[in-house]
Amino acid sequence: MRYDDYQPSGFTLMPPAIKALIVSNVLIALFGWLIPPLNYALREYGALWPVGSGNFEIWQPVTYLFLHGGFGHLFFNMLALWMFGVEIENYWGTKHFTSYYFACGVGAGILNMIFTHDAPTIGASGAVYGVLLAFGMMFPDRYIFIYFLIPIKAKYLVAIYAVLEFFASLGSSGSNVAHFAHLGGMLIGFVYIKAMQGELPMQGWLEKTFSSRSNYAPSQRSSGARPNQDRIDEILDKISRSGYDSLTSEEKRELLEASKRRD
Repeated sequence: MRYDDYQPSGFTLMPPAIKALIVSNVLIALFGWLIPPLNYALREYGALWPVGSGNFEIWQPVTYLFLHGGFGHLFFNMLALWMFGVEIENYWGTKHFTSYYFACGVGAGILNMIFTHDAPTIGASGAVYGVLLAFGMMFPDRYIFIYFLIPIKAKYLVAIYAVLEFFASLGSSGSNVAHFAHLGGMLIGFVYIKAMQGELPMQGWLEKTFSSRSNYAPSQRSSGARPNQDRIDEILDKISRSGYDSLTSEEKRELLEASKRRD
């Protein structure tokens, strides 16, 4: 089995997690717009309120991801989720993509709460920015057409968005855009992916110390050798037999490294 031809669970334009996320976000928005009292209740109890506001609840770092401020906010978040998330879910698998999405979204909300204290936060933008970051890291040389006209490589687009969000956050006092959530989603996504690749500081030592010998390959890590095609084929065959979640952290790292070179 060749890596270039491989799609872990069969490529689809609307994989399960993205379909569920888009449908749930759209339905919640529609019911909220059609039923004003419901919309009020959703904002009151589902938005991510500052801890000191008296309205904060433990479930809000998750529920705020399903609320949006208007049609444009909803439309562009769902469009970006579909554009950049489809290929990632097809490669990672639904379970792993879902974990990544909510890790970015919850982390983004918490980081935004730390830096902003004056208003509730709503929207999936933090999670979507995490998905954009993942796309840029996995397919850095893939061209994206801005406004369907201007081509730019994914890695440069991600860098531009990160810089813009950083400078926007410096003057975001009183703004209704959660710039810290956007940056937070990208930061959490970066840490998550680096952990998958085994490139966080001390991660190799921790895995060597606490993982079983069968789940660790010190010779590959210490040599820094890039996985060859035969090794990738072995990993893909293992996924075919047992699923993505059966991979060790080292094997996931090798597969991610190979995906970045695919383009």
